[in-house]
Amino acid sequence: MQARSGNRIVRATVGLVAAGVLLAVLVWWQPSGLYLWFKALHVIAVIAWMAGMLYLPRLFVYHCEAEAGAQQSETFKVMERRLLRAIINPAMITTWALGLWLAWDGGWLMSGWFHAKLAAVIVLSGVHGMLSSYVRAFAEDRNTRSQRFYRILNEVPTFLMVFIVILVIVKPF
Repeated sequence: MQARSGNRIVRATVGLVAAGVLLAVLVWWQPSGLYLWFKALHVIAVIAWMAGMLYLPRLFVYHCEAEAGAQQSETFKVMERRLLRAIINPAMITTWALGLWLAWDGGWLMSGWFHAKLAAVIVLSGVHGMLSSYVRAFAEDRNTRSQRFYRILNEVPTFLMVFIVILVIVKPF
């Protein structure tokens, strides 16, 4: 267990150092273009976050079919945990950090469309939290939800994503 923890610390440190070096290079190379670089990284993080948010409920649908304790169930547990920890969580954190910086630097904090977008992203983050709790429930063989529930839940991030993209592109108010 200690070796796994040490590996995580090393990976996290390497990731932070790499991000710091990348930021330093971007500032040195083209400081006036930092906004566009952060915007590109924000879009990449959003895509990764949404991919995970759309895939995880689908895994839950299939996991519902597996018998608790069966090899298939254990495989789903690993897939769900890795998806959440390695992709969805870091992507959400990156999305929030860069998104708030972009809103501040771009002068969007007082815009009506931004307030609506922020509310939708908060709801999306709440869905993220719900999905995290379902990963824990499946990991402990405590799932009480049906396949139908997860199929319906799978549509919520899609709806929010469409709403957010329209707000950002059209800026209706």
